[in-house]
Amino acid sequence: MIASRTVIRPPRRIPWLVLVALAYAVAQLALVVPHLGLGWDETVYLSQVDPHRPAAYFSAPRSRGISLLAAPVLAVTDSITVLRAVLALLSAAALYAAYRVWRPLLGPRRTALAALLFAGLWTTMLYGPQAMPNLWVALSAVAAVGWFLRTAHPRAGRRALLGLGAMVAAATCFRFSDGGWLALPLLAACAIVPARRRPAPALAVVGGFAVGGAEWIAEAYARWGGVGARLHLSSTTEGGMGTHWAGGMAWRSLNGPLLCRPCHVPLTHPELTLWWLALPALALITCALAWHTRRDAVILLPTACATTLSIPYLLLIDYSAPRFLLPVYALLSLPLAALAAHSAQAIRPPRARALAAGLAAALLALHLSAQHEVLDRDTAAARATAARYRAAAHDLRRLGLTPPCLVSGKHAPPIGYDTGCASANVGGNNRDTTAHTLLRRAAREPAAALARTRSGPPHYARTWTPHRLPGTGLTAYVQRGTRRPCPGGRGRGVRSPLIQRVSAPGRVASGVRAGVPGRARRRRRSRGPRRTGSPMSSPRGPGRSRHGSAR
Repeated sequence: MIASRTVIRPPRRIPWLVLVALAYAVAQLALVVPHLGLGWDETVYLSQVDPHRPAAYFSAPRSRGISLLAAPVLAVTDSITVLRAVLALLSAAALYAAYRVWRPLLGPRRTALAALLFAGLWTTMLYGPQAMPNLWVALSAVAAVGWFLRTAHPRAGRRALLGLGAMVAAATCFRFSDGGWLALPLLAACAIVPARRRPAPALAVVGGFAVGGAEWIAEAYARWGGVGARLHLSSTTEGGMGTHWAGGMAWRSLNGPLLCRPCHVPLTHPELTLWWLALPALALITCALAWHTRRDAVILLPTACATTLSIPYLLLIDYSAPRFLLPVYALLSLPLAALAAHSAQAIRPPRARALAAGLAAALLALHLSAQHEVLDRDTAAARATAARYRAAAHDLRRLGLTPPCLVSGKHAPPIGYDTGCASANVGGNNRDTTAHTLLRRAAREPAAALARTRSGPPHYARTWTPHRLPGTGLTAYVQRGTRRPCPGGRGRGVRSPLIQRVSAPGRVASGVRAGVPGRARRRRRSRGPRRTGSPMSSPRGPGRSRHGSAR
């Protein structure tokens, strides 16, 4: 008699990290994608690769990584909703890929908890589907530090080195300065830690930074004459980088506004900032935990990288934005997850452990609900701002500004992008032209200068015609002497509908006589002018050109 054998299969593990990434994608698609228009910085990045719109001025501190990421989508469609959906899915996949690197280092549950802590922040959800670099720097930094730690394992081999170099290159490509701040502690670990004193990881970090920054460096020489000149101009654009304590500004603007410059906003809802105030203390506790558990590298290195990445945004600039510290939050989520798991394991009685786990779950749910509340408020604010940009662009098109055209002044880049016009400014952080050059261009194509309604026109547009843009708080000053070039490219042109006006009965300013066919006009011009009276009786009048404008 043959005895039957019962095969006992181990229970299937729950893919916690996959579930976190899926929840992150669903949250973006449901809460952010349908409601969000384009912001100021997004229009600058997207205009660099949008085949249907002129490129806006690309200032010295910016990097082109996010433009390259969005380029394939814009080459296929100009739908903002499609772009948002694609970026939401890509950011969810990148979240999984970045934290997946840490699973051999922390374990599956701790890695999933770290991803949940980061993905649950309102800034992470808001900027996931946006064409902004900060989230992508954060995820690249998480993966880079994880691959760096895995280079110490013999089984990792070339895969870890290639991953390390690629992620440092990605972070540098998205933001050149952040790539440098990320590389510093990694290179310091190669020099200081005896177990890390190998040339291969250091070469991977240096090579990744060089590859990721190659385009930025080449552009520095092409446009500004060198890296030093570009860094100097970047400092000027940022308001003069120096010793500035911006921690208070970062705290006050933690839950909005999306850009705090100048940052004089009062602190609202301080109870929603308690988690942020606790971060430094929790980071110190995790460092103590590292020495106690002998897992110093897994905890200390992400903490060190988070510290260096926070330096420019807390100590060197005098304004703030909630998205600036996204790389810091992403890196600190890893040691915080390790701290939470260690605290749970330190509680011995099962009943007390279950009670502590329930309390921690309740606190996490309360934190996530608070983040959702802030997300709704800031999404509504961003949506209202984008709606004002679109309304202003619609009014400008109604006034006759159609491509090729030029928009300058207040909010010129986003409104120009929505209008399909080029943008320019003669002052401020985005100064890219002079008043003389702008006026020369305005003489060739429709142009409008934007200013706050109560502030008056820009100095170069004092003689331009004002038009209120309802619901935007702006007034558009329109150059009425603009001509639109003929399709054939000759010097003659016809005025835009914005500036056509009747100059004599039966005649408009473009010089086209009503009711006279074009062939008859050409025959009449070939015979010479009709001599029906004195020159003063000509319909053009003295001193008028063929197109009705003063010579």
